[in-house]
Amino acid sequence: MTWTLPSEIVQRLRDRWLKGGDLAALVTGRGWQPIALTIKGPSVTELGDDLAAVQAWAARWTAQGDLRVESRPLGGRKVGTNAVPAKAWIDTPQKLWRVLGVVREVERFVDLFERTSELEPVLLGWMADHPLKVLSSADSWLRLVATVTWVAGLERTSDVYLRQIAVPGVDTKFIEANRSVLTDLLDLRLPAGRIDISVPRADFTARYGFLRKPGYVRIRYLDGEPRGFTEMALRTSELAANPLPVSTVYVVENEVTYLAFPAVRDAVVLWGSGYAVSVLRSLSWLRERELIYWGDIDTHGFRILHRLREYFPAARSMLMDRATLLLHEGQWVDEPVQVREPLTRLTEAETALYHDLVEDLFGPAVRLEQERVGFAALEAALGPG
Repeated sequence: MTWTLPSEIVQRLRDRWLKGGDLAALVTGRGWQPIALTIKGPSVTELGDDLAAVQAWAARWTAQGDLRVESRPLGGRKVGTNAVPAKAWIDTPQKLWRVLGVVREVERFVDLFERTSELEPVLLGWMADHPLKVLSSADSWLRLVATVTWVAGLERTSDVYLRQIAVPGVDTKFIEANRSVLTDLLDLRLPAGRIDISVPRADFTARYGFLRKPGYVRIRYLDGEPRGFTEMALRTSELAANPLPVSTVYVVENEVTYLAFPAVRDAVVLWGSGYAVSVLRSLSWLRERELIYWGDIDTHGFRILHRLREYFPAARSMLMDRATLLLHEGQWVDEPVQVREPLTRLTEAETALYHDLVEDLFGPAVRLEQERVGFAALEAALGPG
C-alpha cells in the first residue's frame, strides 16, 4: 500500500520538530500557523477495484485525537461518492506537543528559557536558534549558564586553570563533556578581546586564555661534570628563559636511548618523545647551539625532523641515513601508518630516503626504530668522547 498512514504523518511532524522552528516560535512570539500535511490516498480506480481496502484504510483516520483530518469526495458510477482523508491538520501548538508526546520537554524548555532571561539574557537568541541542543543539555543547562557568568566575571583568565572554575557541579570533566555548547555561549557572552578566534574551538583552554598545564623537558648532562643530579625535568617556559651552558644539544625519541646516551663533552641530551618535540619551539637559544636530532628511520621520523626544522632550520640529523637502515635490515619492522606528504625541510639525502620509504623500495612500510639501532653505531656516530 502506498497510501499515507497516520504513523507517517506523525513521523513528518517529528522531523519538523527536530528542526526546532516550532519551539523557537513559542518563545520568540512568532505567530502560530496551523500545519497542513497532505495525505496520499487511493485513486478512483483503486477505490473501484477494492472498496473494502479503501474503507479499512480510511477507518484508521477516524480516531486521531489532536490530528484534525480533512476529507475530500472520491468516487464514480461503480461505487458512488466516498469521503476519503486528504489532509491532516494541527491547529494549535499544544496539539502538536500532544501528538508528539513532548509536552514535558516543551515545558522544560520554556522554563529554562525564562530562567536564562533572568541570568544571561544575551544567550536567549542562541537558545531560540538551537532549542533541541538546549533540551539535550537540559540537566546541565543552568550549570552551563552559571559557568558562562563566572568566566565573564573574571578580569582575566591568564592566571586561572580550568580546574579553578568555582561553580557548583562544574569540573574539568564537565567542561570537556559540554565544550561545544560552552564555546558557543562564551563566544556570545565574552567581549572580543577575551577570545582568541585564531585558536580552534576544540582548544577551549587556549581560546579563552586559561592557564595551560605546563610543558616539561627532560634533560641529561653528558659531560660527566658533577652537578648534584643525573638528570632534571624543567618547565619549558623556565628553560626558555634560562639557556643551558653547553655547545651541543641532542634530541632523541626513545626514552631508554635518552637514559643510556653516552658521555659527550659540553653537551646535553633532551628526550623529544616523538611529536612532543614541538614543545622545544620556545627555546630560542637552541638556534645558537649545535642541535642534533635522532629519530626513527620511518616516514614519521622524517616528518618530526621536518617540523623541528620549522623552528630550528640548522638542526642536523644523526643515524637517519640509508647506510644505517641497510646495516640493520634484520631489525626492520612495519610502520603501521605511513606519512605521504611533501617534507620540504629535509636535506637531499634525507628526501631521497624518505621517498624510498614511501614508495616501499625496501619492502612494504619498512621501519627502523631508534631502539633497534646497535649501540656501537651510536658510539661510532658520536666519535671520540
